[in-house]
Amino acid sequence: MQRTLVKETLDNVGEAVTLKGWVNVVRDHGKVTFIDLRDRTGVIQCVGSNLDKVTTESVIEIEGKIVERPEKLVNLNIETGKVELQIEKLTIISMASELPLPIDTDGYDIDEEIRNKYRYLDLRRGRMSKNIRIRSKVTQFLRNYLIDNDFVEIETPILTKTTPEGARDFLVPSRLQVGKFYALPQSPQQYKQLLMVAGMERYFQFARCFRDEDPRKDRAYGEFTQLDMELSFIDQNDILELTEKMFTKLVKEVFPEKKITQTPWPRISHKDAKEKYGNDKPDLRKDKNDPNELAFCWVLDFPLFTEQSKDDFFYGSGTAKWAPSHHMFTAPHPDDIKYLDTDPSKVRGLQHDFVLNGFEVGGGSIRIHDPKIQEKVFKLIGFSDKQKAQFDHMLTAFTYGVPPHGGIAPGLDRFMMAILGEPSVREVMAYPTSSSGQIAVLDAPSEASDEQLKELGIKCK
Repeated sequence: MQRTLVKETLDNVGEAVTLKGWVNVVRDHGKVTFIDLRDRTGVIQCVGSNLDKVTTESVIEIEGKIVERPEKLVNLNIETGKVELQIEKLTIISMASELPLPIDTDGYDIDEEIRNKYRYLDLRRGRMSKNIRIRSKVTQFLRNYLIDNDFVEIETPILTKTTPEGARDFLVPSRLQVGKFYALPQSPQQYKQLLMVAGMERYFQFARCFRDEDPRKDRAYGEFTQLDMELSFIDQNDILELTEKMFTKLVKEVFPEKKITQTPWPRISHKDAKEKYGNDKPDLRKDKNDPNELAFCWVLDFPLFTEQSKDDFFYGSGTAKWAPSHHMFTAPHPDDIKYLDTDPSKVRGLQHDFVLNGFEVGGGSIRIHDPKIQEKVFKLIGFSDKQKAQFDHMLTAFTYGVPPHGGIAPGLDRFMMAILGEPSVREVMAYPTSSSGQIAVLDAPSEASDEQLKELGIKCK
């Protein structure tokens, strides 16, 4: 018999069906046994007698008849609470051992290492399953919205070139060119700008980004996902309006229970944000205890440069005074270009940060498309000729006709954390890396064999 999903049983009263799924709960009352069966669509109560013993979380198949529950036994806490299945046959597909962690709670009080080790069980947890499914709906909405607005979805390489972009790279040794290394991309920044040179005009992808940075509650170690977007022949306001319309509609369709504090979204200068709120990602909610209140805002007019510190190991020679506030491809405000030669501290960048409930969930900028301006920025941040040569591919491409362009990259993990009110980005990722750098479920990082290292020309000290 064809499988019936739990949510379909409300339309099958009086009919024989076959259900398949996991044992959510078993209640054995001697002659009568109650089994709550769970599949991806919901839970239904099943009733039978003289059944084989079955454990919680076992995978089973049940054949039987759907009947209405007596009125006094209706359970309004579940969608199928007005019906139940009378078991005629139960088949155990896979018996579950005793679980190493409870999954019938929200899980917040369970050690993260245990949850990550058994992530495939943790994802059966109602809260976690819901988070992952909502995330899927969000990505589907965003993809459809952008395609409807004439964007092209394009994948860019994961194995790329190490360049100084703001964080430590993850390096990948080359077997074919011993002694040379690929890098995993911190973002598709250079590739998407080259796509603008290629005439794509409107590009996006859900890009995996890799940065060897210390973890925080709003930033996972190692890798994350961002909605990467780049557009040609636009100004900063075009990017802000597109993003604002898209995410406002997303909230309306996917999160109808949530209310946006203010529309249009407030636009705040970096200077005003620091002076009024003490930070550059202000939480503008009227009631910070209301989980359904969403306070979006834009923070603009960032300084193009900050004073370089000893931590800016990836820029220049270490002796330059200035480092990029955002990255070295951000365009200066047209009114401030004159200060590049006289007082770089006065130069504002055409950078825009997308803030939600006190979290920076995305950032972007108008890019430099004039090689002369790019050369000045490289000089100010102390790039040597060798470091500038790492970007020859871009500078060469820009000599063949480059349109004005810019973009934004909302972080999907951080956006989901903020909108769902979760305490960490790891609560909205299927297989997150722990704060210690351990990959969920798999024992990684791990040692490579001597044979592997020898083939790559590498010795570990």
